[in-house]
Amino acid sequence: MSRARGTRDPMTALARRAPRGTGIVALAAFVAVCAAVAAGGALAAADSGATYAALQRPSWAPPSWLFGPVWTVLYASIAVSGWLVWRRIGFGNAFWPYGVQLALNAAWTPVFFAADAYGAAVAVIAALWLAIGANVHAFRRHDRGAALLLLPYWAWVTFAGALNLAIWWLNR
Repeated sequence: MSRARGTRDPMTALARRAPRGTGIVALAAFVAVCAAVAAGGALAAADSGATYAALQRPSWAPPSWLFGPVWTVLYASIAVSGWLVWRRIGFGNAFWPYGVQLALNAAWTPVFFAADAYGAAVAVIAALWLAIGANVHAFRRHDRGAALLLLPYWAWVTFAGALNLAIWWLNR
């Protein structure tokens, strides 16, 4: 039996709608996911300070102590951004680029620090940059504030990509 054109499947609408009354729990879940990505990166880069110090870096490279505070703020904004969109639409297609960018974010650190594969890390960060752009575009359709929260992350990854490229070039 087919549905009349223009009618909505109530089960699909229910699955996509954000549950009410679970805002704090959902926010905590988004924070936990971003913290897990950060923790995975921290584990993969246990000796990152020493590795970073030993690398030939461009003159504009930031000190290693700056990365922790910057990424803490960025992961918080990524979590809040996801939560804001979830509150509006629940989980839907807008979350595909969100998941992809988190996966690529998690992949970069082991490629760069654990594998010392600086060229491969350039490829990962380029894909990450594209995924963040897709994430901004997808979220902008549902919550402009959520998209704006991702812009500092995109800017930092732009800078980090240039730094990664420079490090790869200087350490060939």
